[in-house]
Amino acid sequence: MYNESILMKRGENMTEIARFYDDFQPSHYDIYLDIDRGTKKIKGTTRITGIAKSANIAIHQKNLKIDLVEVNGEQSKFEIDTTKDALRLTMDKLGKVEVKVEYETKLTDSMMGIYPSYYEIDGVKKQIIGTQFETNFARQAFPCVDEPEAKATFDLALKYDEKPGELTLANMPENRVEDGVHYFDTTVRMSTYLVAFAFGELQGKYAETKSGVKIGVFATKAHKANELDFGLSIAKRSIEFYEDFYETPYPLPHSWQLALPDFSAGAMENWGLVTYREAYLTLDPDNTSLEMKQLVATVIAHELAHQWFGDLVTMKWWDDLWLNESFANMMEYVAIDALEPEWRIWETFQASESPAALQRDATDGVQSVHVQVKNPAEIDALFDGAIVYAKGARMLVMVRALIGDDALRAGLKNYFEEHQYDNATGADLWKALGKASGMDVLKIINSWLEQPGYPVVTAKVEDDDLILSQKQFFIGEGHDQGRQWQIPLNSNYDEIPTIMSEKEVKIAGYQNLREKKGEPLRINIGNSSHFIVKYDDTLLEDILRDVTGYDSITQLQILQDLRLLAEGNQVSYETIVPLLNKFADSKYALVNTALYSVARNLRKFVTPHTVEEQNLKALYNKLSAHQVDRLGWIQRVNESVDDQLTRPYVVGAAIYGNNKTAVAQAHELFSANKNQLSSLQADVRAAILINEVKNFGSHELFNKLLEEHRRSADGSYKSDICAALTSSKDPAILNELIDKFEDADTIKPQDLRAWFAGVLSNAEGEQLAWDWIRNEWQWLEDTVGGDMEFTTFITVIARVLRTEERLAEFKEFFEPKLVVPGLTREIKMDTSVIESRVKLIAEQQNGVNKAIKEVL
Repeated sequence: MYNESILMKRGENMTEIARFYDDFQPSHYDIYLDIDRGTKKIKGTTRITGIAKSANIAIHQKNLKIDLVEVNGEQSKFEIDTTKDALRLTMDKLGKVEVKVEYETKLTDSMMGIYPSYYEIDGVKKQIIGTQFETNFARQAFPCVDEPEAKATFDLALKYDEKPGELTLANMPENRVEDGVHYFDTTVRMSTYLVAFAFGELQGKYAETKSGVKIGVFATKAHKANELDFGLSIAKRSIEFYEDFYETPYPLPHSWQLALPDFSAGAMENWGLVTYREAYLTLDPDNTSLEMKQLVATVIAHELAHQWFGDLVTMKWWDDLWLNESFANMMEYVAIDALEPEWRIWETFQASESPAALQRDATDGVQSVHVQVKNPAEIDALFDGAIVYAKGARMLVMVRALIGDDALRAGLKNYFEEHQYDNATGADLWKALGKASGMDVLKIINSWLEQPGYPVVTAKVEDDDLILSQKQFFIGEGHDQGRQWQIPLNSNYDEIPTIMSEKEVKIAGYQNLREKKGEPLRINIGNSSHFIVKYDDTLLEDILRDVTGYDSITQLQILQDLRLLAEGNQVSYETIVPLLNKFADSKYALVNTALYSVARNLRKFVTPHTVEEQNLKALYNKLSAHQVDRLGWIQRVNESVDDQLTRPYVVGAAIYGNNKTAVAQAHELFSANKNQLSSLQADVRAAILINEVKNFGSHELFNKLLEEHRRSADGSYKSDICAALTSSKDPAILNELIDKFEDADTIKPQDLRAWFAGVLSNAEGEQLAWDWIRNEWQWLEDTVGGDMEFTTFITVIARVLRTEERLAEFKEFFEPKLVVPGLTREIKMDTSVIESRVKLIAEQQNGVNKAIKEVL
C-alpha cells in the first residue's frame, strides 16, 4: 500500500522508520467516532492510557485535523510532523499518562482507513462503511501508536446517521446503545491494525461452534440470502478445526465474516470481524464452479488461521510478516483438507502456490521470505504473494514433513501459551518447534528463510557414480553468489541423503542401485521441497519411459520442472513439445493444470495472425479434443472432482484453438441461455462468453454484458464477463472498454487490474492498454496508489511484454521511477523478466515452432 504521504514525496529521499513504541507504550484506548456519511466528515475523541518512557513522545496520526490535546487532564502543546505521520508531545513526567486527542478527519475513498463501499440495488446506489487498517492505516482513523508491537485493549463507541434496519459490527459484541451511540465490549490485547468496524444495511446468518463461539456471515442485501450459507459452514467448521488442531480455544465471543463491495485485498484477518471481497465470501450454492468453492473455502480458512497465528500471537515487526502469512497460507490447506477431504486440496496447493513461488523466486533481486524493513514504503512492498505467502508456505510444508504433525501441534500449543496476547519473532517459533521435535529446525530452515531464490539439483551419472549438485536457479540473468541450502531431498532411493547441505554429493554404484530398486531414480518425491531437479538424459529417459504410470503430483512435477528449466534456458521448449501428447488424455486435474501451463507458455513463441499461431492452435485442439468429447460441456451427476476441475481447461483450450465443433457448441449454449446468462454452468461460463465475444461479438453484446456486470453481485459471474469482454478482437470495442477503466460505477478500482491485464494480454488490445497505463499513470497512482497491490500493475505488464521494442518502452517509462521507494525492487525485477523473455524467444522460437509443426 502506497499511502498519500509517500505519493506526494515521490522524488524525495525518505528517512528510516521511527519506532514510536520505544518512547510511549499504550495499554488502553477509548475511541469515540461520530461519522456523517453525507458530508463524509468524522469527529473523533481518543483517550490513550499508557507509559511514557521518554519526555518526548510521538503518536501516529495521518490526515487528522487536531483540535485539542490534553495530557493528564491539562491542555498540552503539540507539533505535527507530516514526514513521520507524528503528533509530537513533551511530557512533564514519565510513567503512566493519559493523552486525550480531539480531532476531525474524513472518510477516505482509497479503501484504506475508514471508507465507504458502494453497491446498487434495483438501480439505487447505496453504501456501507467499513475499515482497512493493515498495514498502517489505523492512524487515519484515530491517533495511536500504529505498530504491531504496540498491543493494547480498545473501547469503541460509534455514532452515525443511523437508518432503520442497519447493522453495526465490530471486533467485539455490542453491549448497549445510548443516545444513538453504539458501545462495544472491551477488546482483548491486540494490535492497532486489527481493529475493525462496519455499519450499514446488511443481512446476516448465524451459527454456533461446539465450544459456543458465535459465527456470523454478513453481506449487503444485493445478495440472495442463500449466498451466505457456504461461507457460514466453512467458517464454523474452520474455527472448530483450529481449536482442536492448535489445542488452544478461540479467544473471542464471536467470529464475524463480512463481505465488502469495495475491498482492496482478498481478505483481512481483523480479530473477530474478518473482512472479504464479496467474491471470496459469498457464492451461489446452485451454480458455482468447484474451483471457486475451493478458493472461497481456502480464503476463509486462511483468515481464520490468523485468529491465532497473527492475532493472538503477532509478529513483533513487519520484517516477520511471513510469520503471519506463510503460516496461514499453509494452514488453509491443512484445514480444508480435513474439512473436505474429497477435494484433495493439497493438489490445488501444488497447482497454484508451488509454481507461483518457483517462478517468482527464480528472478534475481527477489526478496527473501524474511526481509529487513528500513523505509515506510517497504512495509507494503513486503506483501509479495509468491514469496511471503506461497514460498513461505512451501517452506513450512517442508518443516511439517520433517517433524510430523504431532511435533507441529505440540510446538504450536507451547508457542501460543508462551506468547498469547503478545508478540513474537521467527526465532520464537523455531524454538518451540525445535523443542517439540528434538530437531534443530532453525539450522535447516534458515537457508530458506534468509536467502532469496532456490536451487536446482542436478542429477547425473558419470562412470557409474551418481552425482548430485546444487546451484541457485535463475530465469534470466542472475548473479551467482554461491548460495547453498539445506535441501530435504526426499528421494525414492534409500542411499540418497535425507538432507543435502554440501555443494555436491557422490554416490557410487548407480547401476546396482537402479537394479536393486527396480524403478527410476526420483528426487523431491511429493514435490514438497522448494527446489527443482535437472536429470541428465539417461536419468530423464528412464523416468519418461512410463511417465503416465506415476501419481498425479509426480507427473505435474516433471512438467513443472521441465518448464522452469526451459524458462531458465537450461533445456529447450523444443524438447518438451513432443512430450505433451503423453499427458493429453490424463484424468488427473493436476496433470491437466501442468499440461496447459506449458501450452500457455508456448504462446509467447508465436506471432499473432501467422501460420505459426495457427499451428499452435492446432496443437491445442489435438491436446484437448478427446477430453472435450469425453467430458462434454454439461456436468454429469456424481462427476469426479478431477473431471469437474479438468473441464474448464479443455473447453478453454478448444475455444482458443478455434475448434469448429466447440465453437458451435458454445454458441448454442449461449443462445439457449441468452436471456439469463448468469445461469450458464459456472465452470464453462467463461469459455462460452469468451467464444461469443470473440466469434459472434457486437456492440449490442458488449453493452449487454457490461450492463450485466454492473447489476450483478456475483463475483464469479463478474469475473467471467471481464474475461470475455477483454478478449474482444474489435479495436472499437476495446477502445470503448478502456474508456470505462476510470468509471468506478462500471469497473471498481479493486477490479481494474484484471480488466487491464485482460486487454493487455489480448494481441488486439496490447497497444491500447499499454498506451493507457503510460498516459494515465498519475490517475492510477492517485486512485489505487494507497493499495498494497499497486506494484502488481507493473508485474502484470512484465508478464505480457515480449519484444525488444516493448522492452525499450518499458525501460523508458519505468526507469525514472526507480527512485520511488516501494517500486524499486519491482521495476528492477520486471525489467529482468522481460529481458529474459525477449532473449528466450530469440534463441528458442524457431526450434519451438518447428517442434509444434512436427507433432501435428
